[in-house]
Amino acid sequence: RLLTFIHPKLPVGWFMFEHAEPVISLIPPKYTGTNAGIGNSVEGQGLARLGYEQGPVTQNGNSVSYRQAGWNGFVYDVSVSWQNTSDGIEGAWSVTSNGLYNKEKTGAESEVKRSLSRGYKTDLNNTKLWWTSFWNDSSLTVPDSIIERQWYLENYKFGCVARNDAPPITLQAVWTADNGNLPPWKGDIHNDLNTQLSYWPAYTANHLAGEAGFTNWLWSNKPVFEKYTKRFFAVKGLAVPGVTTLDGKDMGGWVQYSYSPTVAGWLAHHFYLEWRYSMDRTFLKDKAYPWIKSFAQFIENISIKGENGKLKLPLSSSPEFFDNSMKAWFNETTNYDLGIIRWTYWKAVELAKELGLQKESSHWNEQLSQWPSFSQDETGSLSLAPGIPYPESHRHFSHLMGFHPLGVLNYTNPTDKKIIDASMKLLEEKGTDFWVGYSFSWQANMYARMLEGSKAAETLRKFATCFCLPNGFHVNGDQCEGKLSKYRYRPFTLEGNFAFASAVQEMLLQSHDGIIRIFPAVPDQWKNVSFRSLRTEGAFLISANRVNGKVREVSIASEKGGEFILENIFDEFTVEGASFKLKDSLILIQTAIGQRILIKEK
Repeated sequence: RLLTFIHPKLPVGWFMFEHAEPVISLIPPKYTGTNAGIGNSVEGQGLARLGYEQGPVTQNGNSVSYRQAGWNGFVYDVSVSWQNTSDGIEGAWSVTSNGLYNKEKTGAESEVKRSLSRGYKTDLNNTKLWWTSFWNDSSLTVPDSIIERQWYLENYKFGCVARNDAPPITLQAVWTADNGNLPPWKGDIHNDLNTQLSYWPAYTANHLAGEAGFTNWLWSNKPVFEKYTKRFFAVKGLAVPGVTTLDGKDMGGWVQYSYSPTVAGWLAHHFYLEWRYSMDRTFLKDKAYPWIKSFAQFIENISIKGENGKLKLPLSSSPEFFDNSMKAWFNETTNYDLGIIRWTYWKAVELAKELGLQKESSHWNEQLSQWPSFSQDETGSLSLAPGIPYPESHRHFSHLMGFHPLGVLNYTNPTDKKIIDASMKLLEEKGTDFWVGYSFSWQANMYARMLEGSKAAETLRKFATCFCLPNGFHVNGDQCEGKLSKYRYRPFTLEGNFAFASAVQEMLLQSHDGIIRIFPAVPDQWKNVSFRSLRTEGAFLISANRVNGKVREVSIASEKGGEFILENIFDEFTVEGASFKLKDSLILIQTAIGQRILIKEK
């Protein structure tokens, strides 16, 4: 029997073999030889193309180490050491480097020695304590075993890869499936949707500490991004490459998206969400507003007047429509770019006002007024760009950004609802032939925003059963014999997994427009549902249960105080721990820091 775990805070893994004494060895990837094939973005490319000399493997008794040198002084080390037990062996391993995130500045051998001195049981107990704390952040129960299981798998994955001092979640993160080659898509930091979707579940699931690693990384590389902006766009302000290295430098790729001017705006959404879900005013003042302001200034500096008198981008795109072709360039601003720009100025107005910067708020409002409304086709659906309707089944819903995730179009607004309904109807009519797994996860999020619980649940089941392997990992292509998509391949990426978790949470709790809605998109057949400690905008932690189709109670913990606005879902109710007001269909409660409130059905 093999028992194994990885320490959640230290670069160490442990293994214990019971009733067995296997031979332990290190088998390094081949940096020399005949594996120099060009390959493709999905399969990866041979490591021999890098031209590095193969590193040595050194064995010393019950220890084996490997050291591999890379470019410009970069080195990584792998070490494993073990000892005999009464009925087998136990040992520890480590992988370290001299790169950006190695704080200890010691090698893998030293990490392993320290682990062995602490012992297996000590590290196992600390690991269990960390995961117990993580699972205490939030939980839920839904009467669909497929969806519930997958939600817990996604949160487990998030717990594995997200830390406030860790690199951003890459396409495959710690599970990079390199097969002895370069990782698929170079293993880069991909801001086309991959990083953005990967952090969607963090907010409502109450995992802000993990999400902070993303904004921390973005902020630490802001000077690098500003240099890139000056060099590539020749203006001041803030743009971010769509494809970057670990230290924030542009890597290239499909130029329409890897050098898109609005990437920093989509990333700004995460700064805004961190502020709204934490209500951390220091973060608002020092990071969230400055990031949004810098991007707004950049857009102001590159925009030009169109023939209709409205502002536009000199050149626009809509990931990943028309792939890497000349058709992927648009002379008129796409709804993708426009959604990000309109959202940015809208939130710049809001945050400047929140900080008492009335002059700046007025300026951003004036800038917002100079941009056009979203372009629509003859059916009322959102088009790709003026005069260019949504053409065919496509994996990326970039043209719908204004609806989800940005919320510029709000489904509770009757005018917006017509646009959203028409757009989703067209999406359904075009079909799923050329969707990948994350398309279904994203669609489920949109259905939840539309309060279509049955459609959201059905779409999530399609994702979990046809676009995930038995271990729960999203593999892009259709594994159900092509019943849902013509993409039959299986390159593994994470964003579809994390967007799945976000959609489940959207079904149970929403707060994106300032009104908190409990079980807003739960299928009618889900009679018994509950969740614990899910987080909303305004920094409220909510627990609720639905029994036999009726909400029995809602508990609220207010972290930062402020007004709590709940859509009333009760026939009759009592409130414990606070006074309240009723306004139309809303329950209004003024809360204090740390206040706890219980609303119960009579």
